[in-house]
Amino acid sequence: MAAESERRRDDLAALRIDRSAPAARERPKWWGPAWVGGASALFVLLLFVAWRATLGRVAEVDVAYAQASGQGGAATAAAVLTGTGYVVTGDRYISLGVRVPGRIEAYLVEEGQRVVKGQPLVRLDARPFRAALAESRAALAEARAQVALAEKELARQEELRAHDVASQAAYDVKKTQLDVARATVDRLEARVKQLELDLDDTVLRAPTGGIVLEKLKEVSEIAVPGGFAGSGELIRIANTDELRAELDINESDLSKVKQDQPAEIAPDAYPDRRYAARVVKLYPQINRQKGTLKVEVRILEPDEWLRPDMSVRVTFFAGEPAAGGTAAPQVLAPREAVRHDDQGDYAWVVTEGRLRRQALTTTGAAADGRVVVSRGLAGGEALVMGEAADLSEGQRVHASAPAR
Repeated sequence: MAAESERRRDDLAALRIDRSAPAARERPKWWGPAWVGGASALFVLLLFVAWRATLGRVAEVDVAYAQASGQGGAATAAAVLTGTGYVVTGDRYISLGVRVPGRIEAYLVEEGQRVVKGQPLVRLDARPFRAALAESRAALAEARAQVALAEKELARQEELRAHDVASQAAYDVKKTQLDVARATVDRLEARVKQLELDLDDTVLRAPTGGIVLEKLKEVSEIAVPGGFAGSGELIRIANTDELRAELDINESDLSKVKQDQPAEIAPDAYPDRRYAARVVKLYPQINRQKGTLKVEVRILEPDEWLRPDMSVRVTFFAGEPAAGGTAAPQVLAPREAVRHDDQGDYAWVVTEGRLRRQALTTTGAAADGRVVVSRGLAGGEALVMGEAADLSEGQRVHASAPAR
């Protein structure tokens, strides 16, 4: 019996749970969803990195603009000479000064402002001229009163002389006094007109329309007429009704330039703009030191983009543009923007920050490293310049003008 009881105790001890042993740690309920969310976020991050490295990559590219050759048509002719010069006005610059001395009270215009003929530009202090004019008008009124009195006295002397009461000498005195009084009136009338003109000249007006280039003195300085080294000049304007490009041509190239020859103007500040022009002046004398001749070409249709002294590139053409005007206008594209592969010529066009491959049909080279494009471009498109590897259709780009 004792042995059997011992065996039962051992069996019960084997079945008893040991509360002193450390319990296994259970995972929290949020562990599963958190693991799934973290894995999903990592997957999305990897997809974003891959997209930015391929389709989402923003490439830096230089662009230039295609230019339609319809302005003047000269671009369709062969270029024979290219030079650099500056924009000038047909009437050159006009430096304006005062005719009367005075303190500068105010400038009525600013640099860069366009003015019309007769527009006030500068106002001088007019108080001294108003005072002098008032004094002269008063003196004139006094002189006219003296004339009226002398006329009455002479009339009385004539009546007395008719009755043989007054002497001829007294009559002559009164007549001379009337003549002197009338001469005084004439002199004072001329003085008043002169002072009125001086008062009007205290406001300096534009002799012609144009643009204000520079103010040469400051408010409150004393302006004097004439003077030395331009000391009497107050303001400088330019008549922009007719703009020209002025440049020097080497003696060896004179045979390529002639009067009334077609040309084209390209401003350095706006290389995508072109202006038709024509040779209007070949100066008569060679500059012996430089071996050049000064030439002027008139810009046929200037606009607000052109400014005096702006640097430009001038291209001279061999002949006149093609007659008829029925052919479709051609487009000029920079040579560096035209590419070639197995499918033919093409260019990368930037539209709203994304690339578009555009197939082209080219017909030859034009002036200044440009290519004539007969099909594929309409003019004004932004074309990717230079070497641009790893570009793809629809890729996002940041376009900037090429460094000059």
